[in-house]
Amino acid sequence: MDYIIEAIVACFLLLGGVFMFIGSVGLVRLPDLYTRLHAPTKATTLGIACILLASTIMFSIKNGTLSVHEWLITLFLLITAPVTANMIAKTALHHEIKMLKRSKGHDLMEPARHRAAPCQEKEQE
Repeated sequence: MDYIIEAIVACFLLLGGVFMFIGSVGLVRLPDLYTRLHAPTKATTLGIACILLASTIMFSIKNGTLSVHEWLITLFLLITAPVTANMIAKTALHHEIKMLKRSKGHDLMEPARHRAAPCQEKEQE
């Protein structure tokens, strides 16, 4: 039984390491800020979730009780990483950081910069 659990934990650790590596390579290789935001928010967050899931399984089996700390950390990361990336993208948009011309959606950048917030649109009507 211990062998099966250790194999499952090893698979989650390996999968998490692969996702973390892919996210790190994407962070270095992608050309501009807007595309670089995808690497840490998607691949790296999923990698950390796999590693924390492996930790939860291992310590829950070893200690005989459910380990809640890892679940709380995973939940916190899965909630805050996309929100942080969204805030960074909005700040970059506000500060008019350039997007590469070959990036998909480049033509939507200028209209989005000059669009009013939804609450301001209602006041103008």
